[in-house]
Amino acid sequence: MEQKHHRGEWGSNFGFLMAAVGSAVGLGNIWGFPYKMGASGGFPFLVIYLALAVLVGFPIMLSELAIGRKAGRSVIISYQQLGGKLGGFVGWLALLSPFLILSFYTVLGGYCVEYMVLNVKELIGLSQASASSGADTFGAMLTNQPLAVLYTVLFIAACVLIIRGGIKDGIEKFNKVGMPALFVMLLIVIVRSVTLPGAIEGLKFMFAPNFSLLKEDFLGVLSAAGGQMFFSLSLAMGITVTYGSYLSKQENLVKNSLLIIVSDTIVAILAGVAVLPAAFALGGADAALAGPKLLFITLQDVFTAMGAAGPIFGILFYGLVVLAAITSTVALVEVLVTVLADDAAVKGRTPNRPKIVVLVGIVVALLASLVAVDGLGSNGLWIPFQSTGRNFSASWLDFMDCISEGIAMPLGALLMSVLVGWIVGPKAVEEEVRLGDNQFVGKLRTFYAFCICVVAPLGMAFILYGQLVQFFSLA
Repeated sequence: MEQKHHRGEWGSNFGFLMAAVGSAVGLGNIWGFPYKMGASGGFPFLVIYLALAVLVGFPIMLSELAIGRKAGRSVIISYQQLGGKLGGFVGWLALLSPFLILSFYTVLGGYCVEYMVLNVKELIGLSQASASSGADTFGAMLTNQPLAVLYTVLFIAACVLIIRGGIKDGIEKFNKVGMPALFVMLLIVIVRSVTLPGAIEGLKFMFAPNFSLLKEDFLGVLSAAGGQMFFSLSLAMGITVTYGSYLSKQENLVKNSLLIIVSDTIVAILAGVAVLPAAFALGGADAALAGPKLLFITLQDVFTAMGAAGPIFGILFYGLVVLAAITSTVALVEVLVTVLADDAAVKGRTPNRPKIVVLVGIVVALLASLVAVDGLGSNGLWIPFQSTGRNFSASWLDFMDCISEGIAMPLGALLMSVLVGWIVGPKAVEEEVRLGDNQFVGKLRTFYAFCICVVAPLGMAFILYGQLVQFFSLA
């Protein structure tokens, strides 16, 4: 007999939404969205991103919430109950992704904590970080391996403490405070960013219609927007299925899916408004197109250029990035914890959640330490396939990112949309959705069925192709 009493449930719809939005709002919004938008021509990227969020993101998210709630179990069991062996394979892909993502996501979270501490020390006069360029500061962090490991472990420990409290008293309680705080901090940074001299150029870059790059490289912009939408909404990571498994049958899944997507997209756009105008104000378009360096080099230079007020805004900005990283990390870890807890329950054992959380935290810390010691390829560690010179083998972070974001996630979402759309049929999801929304009929139902059967598989095929091109340098 399965043991179900170990499972909690969200205490309120607001708590669930804050946790679900928190899982989506992370480095993908604060860091990835601005620089990918900058590299992809600004406004055209935004238009395609919004279209894909509606046509691909919505049907996949609604399906994942329904699949999780219907089974009331972990991502593996949920998919096995839906689609047998193929469903089980999709479930394992959805488990592999968060495990590998955590290996580098926690390291980046540790870097953000380190930057926040650096700005605190600058504010109280314990260091002179402003005497160094952002590039020198970040380079010193990458090569200081013991400190990188320490901050990574501290970041993971904070997440473990939150998750040990359970769904209602741990994850939900933290997000109900953390997400509103993140939003307020983001607005404060935006006010300062858009009032910098020259910031208006960044706003024009974001919102003024300019389709020149779209004409030159439509597939490139489509791939960038699709990959960002997909990663930003936390699709095919097991998160939405896992969080859905804790939802009551009375919840309106359509409304919740739309609220999550809208909230996540608003934060992503606001992050762009916080970052790109500041980057333009400091160094023009070249600074805005600085890629991943935008977060750790360009923006630290922005805060240094602000003078005495710089450390204050540095603390606020990196504090909100840390908050965003924690909410996403907590969701990723919960996927792994739920799989182990539900596996024990199915076998007739009572899961010891605190023990499972600590065990998962230790395993993640060991794997993340490898990425931290590597220092984004700065410290001479051996990396698989490095001799090939491909994008995915420049560092351990790139290698882990390639397997998870480049292959497992888009392949898993593609197979899930085929599974729901063509093998078990949309009705398997529609029946669950109607439990909380009797209005899921007519045009809305037709729109969902068309998207999950046609648009989502085609969209995910394009995104998978784009990811393979990006990571394996196929173009």
